[in-house]
This record gives sequence, C-alpha cells and structure tokens, in this order.
Amino acid sequence: MANGQWYPPEWPDRIRALADGTLTPVAPRRAATVMLLRDTPAGPAVHMLRRRASMAFAGGAYAYPGGGVDPRDDDREIGWAGPSRAWWAERLGVDESSAQAVVCAAVRETFEEAGVLLAGSGPDAVVGDTGGDDWEADRAALTAHELSFAEFLDRRGLVLRSDLLGAWTRWITPEFESRRYDTWFFAAALPQGQRTRETSGEADRTVWTRPEEAAAGYDRGELLMMPPTIATLRQLLPYGTAADVLAAAPERDMTPVLARARLRGGEVVLSWPGHDEFTRHVQAAPGGGAA
Repeated sequence: MANGQWYPPEWPDRIRALADGTLTPVAPRRAATVMLLRDTPAGPAVHMLRRRASMAFAGGAYAYPGGGVDPRDDDREIGWAGPSRAWWAERLGVDESSAQAVVCAAVRETFEEAGVLLAGSGPDAVVGDTGGDDWEADRAALTAHELSFAEFLDRRGLVLRSDLLGAWTRWITPEFESRRYDTWFFAAALPQGQRTRETSGEADRTVWTRPEEAAAGYDRGELLMMPPTIATLRQLLPYGTAADVLAAAPERDMTPVLARARLRGGEVVLSWPGHDEFTRHVQAAPGGGAA
C-alpha cells in the first residue's frame, strides 16, 4: 500500500454487494472519541493508541481513546457542568438525551482508555490525579460495566466538565461495514496534574505524538489508520497550542461524513465526501480487487 489507510480485505465484496442491493446496512452504534492534547515546545501533541492486531475492527490501527455509548447514561440525571444538554443537543445534532450520552461516552472512554478524567468537584475544578489504586478500581469497574458513569460520578462527588470538550467532527462508518459506528470526535486538553496511563485492554501501545509526525508515518505506510483518524490529524496541523484547537472547535462543521460506494462503468468507486485522498476504485466484477 502507498500509505497507511486501513482497508480490510473483505471490503471489495461487501461494496459490490451493497451496490447490487444484496447487502442490507446494519444500524450504526453511537460512539465518541477524544483527541487528547498537550502542549510541547514544538506544538501540540495528541495521545494515540494502537489497537491490538487481534481486534476484529481496525486491528493494528492507531486511533484515539473512544468507544460506544452506554445506554444507562441516556435517561439518568448526571452531575454536569458547562454548556447545557440543550446546547450540546444543538451542537451534536441529536436530542438532549442522546447528547448527554455521547458527551458521557467521550469523558468515560477517555478515563477508561487513558486514565484521564474530565471532571471535578464543581464547575471550576478538575481532578488533579487519577493514579491511585482506588481510582484504578473504579476505572476497572467502569470498563467491566459493573458501574455506570453516573454512579461513578455520584460516588466520587464529581460533575462532568462538558466545557473541557470541543466537538470537532462526526464520521459514520460506511454502510458496507459489518460493524458500524456513528462517532462524534472531540478535542480536549490534558488537565494539569493528570497523566495518561496504558489502561486500555484493546491497545498494545500508547504514544504522545505531534500530528505532523503521525501524519508523516501514515504517508510513509508505517502507521495504519482509518480515514477519520488521519483526516483529523491533518486538521490539527495549523494550530500552535491545545487552546488554539479548542478555540476553533465551536466553528467546526458537524455534518456527518459518510462514505459512498457507487457504480461507475466497470468499477465501484468508494469515496468520502470532502476527503478525496481516501477515494478507492474496486473492480465491479466478482473476483476483482482494490485498485
């Protein structure tokens, strides 16, 4: 491959099946992921995880901390600070219950997969250290679904700091994929006093890397990434600090990006609107491969 674009071997057959009407798309699951940033003398660095090669979805690919929504956070009041649920509903393009669940997923998954918690004792406070054994026990209970995020915050006397998140973009897994996610991408700065830890059971490596370094590794074919990951890395390049990224977030377009597969002549063309670098051409006849 010329670069590190993640492209599963089963995609050509599934794309053809979608194009000829024999594949019914599965409904995407709501998810959230967070580009966790910290400043360095050379500019902001972003925290990334390499998914274990054994993972059924995007094995071996670099990604940000993230995961699916926990349905328990849809309908329960949760300790909350920052913009209201109504504000987030408008920003994310969903109802208030779903907005709460998506924001909760972003904060919870960052804690589960990186050990970083965007919460505090009040609207002007942030937890300073999450490295103790008691924090680890709670993190493990969250990961095992033994504890809901609302219960965790209640137990700790904390409120979720939604103002520490900036909604950045939204991508929906292509219709021909067997595992689909409707994913909201957020940006956040590493809170003072906290540090990331290798806590995700789904990852075999974690790194802090400058976006330009990660993008160069992808371009050389050394780092495997899904289209939304490399796209968002490139979007971070103009910014000199984490604060600059967060300041730009409110103006970001949250229209979902969804890949399209269409027949054109003797081939299927796979494209992501607005992201021409990911366009692929697949032979339309059975037995063909990706160009």
